[in-house]
Amino acid sequence: MTDLPRADPLSAVSPLDGRYVGRTAPLSPYASESALMRARVRVEADYLCALASLRAIPLDLSAAKQAAIRDTYETFDAEDARLIKALEVEGAAGYSATNHDVKAIEYFLRIRLAEADAIDDAESLYPWIHFGLTSEDVNNLAHRLLVSGAVDEVLLPALGNIRNVLTDLAHEHRDLSMLARTHGQPATPTTFGKELAVYAARLGTTMGRVRRATDRLSGKLAGASGTYAAHHAAYPDVDWQAFSRRFVADLGFDHTALTTQVNPCDDLAAVFDALRGTNNVLIDMDRDMWLYISDRYLGQRATAGETGSSTMPHKVNPIDFENSEGNLSKANADLTFLADYITTSRLQRDLSDSTVKRTIGGAFAHCLIGYTKAETGLGKIVPNAQVMADELAATPEVIGEAVQTILRREGDTDAYERVKELTRGKQVTLNDFYALFESLDVDEAVREELLALTPAGYTGIADDLVDELP
Repeated sequence: MTDLPRADPLSAVSPLDGRYVGRTAPLSPYASESALMRARVRVEADYLCALASLRAIPLDLSAAKQAAIRDTYETFDAEDARLIKALEVEGAAGYSATNHDVKAIEYFLRIRLAEADAIDDAESLYPWIHFGLTSEDVNNLAHRLLVSGAVDEVLLPALGNIRNVLTDLAHEHRDLSMLARTHGQPATPTTFGKELAVYAARLGTTMGRVRRATDRLSGKLAGASGTYAAHHAAYPDVDWQAFSRRFVADLGFDHTALTTQVNPCDDLAAVFDALRGTNNVLIDMDRDMWLYISDRYLGQRATAGETGSSTMPHKVNPIDFENSEGNLSKANADLTFLADYITTSRLQRDLSDSTVKRTIGGAFAHCLIGYTKAETGLGKIVPNAQVMADELAATPEVIGEAVQTILRREGDTDAYERVKELTRGKQVTLNDFYALFESLDVDEAVREELLALTPAGYTGIADDLVDELP
């Protein structure tokens, strides 16, 4: 048994904070426990400042005081996080252990406001911290701040990197002919660039879905059962709905007017579903790249000193695409679970969603690993033009579609059957096609048109289609 410090990545229970910590680190400001604490502090601090804007509330906050209040989250650091955790589990600064994560935030604010130079009457602010709120008022907004930040600042940029690489490769190899396969069998040729352009286009579309879903996140601030009961009891003349609407909008979210204690999580589920759709595009791409490498259509740049196999020294395995596929598949399982689970709650509230929402970061981390691995894999591939050309030359039957279509144009009612008899289930050569062309009763110009057909040249407008990419 090893005896490593708990902070050592090698002692981590999950590979997300262990083996892959270097890849998942960008999500820490949005997915860690410290990040959740900071987001809660932000909601509570901004709420305290917002209360001062109501004439009915006897709370006078100067610009300096408001700045000091907001400073509690703007300068939030590891020491602050440790203090909040201490308040929750063991007690600190004269406060007993809360055994409640949001109550610990309230006491943290008391402590920090009492220390602020710009605030000489901190105790007068204490009654207004968390005034009329339930924990879910804070949590639902904090989680959405973190989700929107993680998606906008980490996941979408990582996806954008992949799309840029795909776009560049598509343009570079727009006219590199290769055999296509439908149902795993030789089919109408395409170009490598056009196939990559398909993935770039699909990725752009699904990224748009993710962006739109994130832009439509919504929040609530309506109390213990969504009725504004405590707020209304204290100040019945205040339009608390309007106040809530403004506050939620100032945080960057739509307002959810009708809720239980829990903000219905259909908006978060939409984000998770959109990410899952994006991941499916990349899983599809990962598998195709794996097959192209297996067929030797693609080579991979070897990394100096890297081992491909513990027993076969020659191997350069498609490990990045395999790793991407595995992580994105795990991410999708987690995203499906999250989308299904968090949209339900017993009656007006049960607490099972609290622990579940803490796993959002794990799902996002598997996404991020998958994205970075896919980008790395794409950066290593080298198309093998000779292998592609040789396989095209070895499958002349793929021009059969063009032959029968041209003959149909010329009025040949048996065109399809004629080519089918020549090619289906048989090994044919271009000479077999030439013999067929010589036997046809067609104009010489049509015969020349048929004789000019080649598998490598039969790619339609594949190269031009790459320009459809924005």
